[in-house]
Amino acid sequence: MISVLNTPFYDKNIEMAVEELLMEIGTGTSKGRNLCISATGAHGLIEAKKDPSFNQVLQKFYFNLPDGMPVVWVGRMKGAKGMQRCYGPAFFESLLRATAKLPVNHFFCGGKEGVAEDLKATVSRRFGNDSVTGVYSPPFRDMTENEMSELGQRISESDAHIVWVGISTPKQERFAINLAKYVRTNYIITVGAAFDFHTGRVKQAPRWIQNMGLEWFFRLLMEPKRLYKRYSEIVPKFIWLNIKEFMDFYIFKKKHI
Repeated sequence: MISVLNTPFYDKNIEMAVEELLMEIGTGTSKGRNLCISATGAHGLIEAKKDPSFNQVLQKFYFNLPDGMPVVWVGRMKGAKGMQRCYGPAFFESLLRATAKLPVNHFFCGGKEGVAEDLKATVSRRFGNDSVTGVYSPPFRDMTENEMSELGQRISESDAHIVWVGISTPKQERFAINLAKYVRTNYIITVGAAFDFHTGRVKQAPRWIQNMGLEWFFRLLMEPKRLYKRYSEIVPKFIWLNIKEFMDFYIFKKKHI
């Protein structure tokens, strides 16, 4: 793990993350542990800086996968040379493909009405995985304790090993931590817009734009009214906070030489 703005991040790559999860499922070490995994980037980190309670949520996660290249660049500068982007939609696809012929069940939780059902059909057609044992579209409001308990029972009865949550940051991470109180599964994984990307509801940035760390700009062009305020805050704050962190580190190091 490597710390970026005081949040621990997974410092390897998608292939190794998938391998680790499959090994833990295979050996039974993750059974019933409700381990939470997030795919988060600059957006999540800025939210965590604004709200200490959200930072505490991310601290509890088993893995925080580096969803964006800026987090990867900072991690590499801090010494995690093998750190690669673990893009939520790509991690989702890799794990669904890897478990296509394995006794590993999935549950999709997120999206507007019908999105999770469409995603189930999509992963069957595109990834050859027919082990989606349940879907659910949560309301936009906060769910009551009874509703969470009923959802937890529904997931447990589906025998799902992996629960995928596709809502938005920071709501999805809080949802995952809360859901972990009511369910018995192996992993609860938050992947943001992966549901909309894989069902074709939202257009993904070309790979070369993603590699340049400019996916935020592509998404801004696609949805300027919705995303302008978000990115006008996130981008400059992320840059400044990381510069400040590096400056504080070198000043501290110089004083103690």
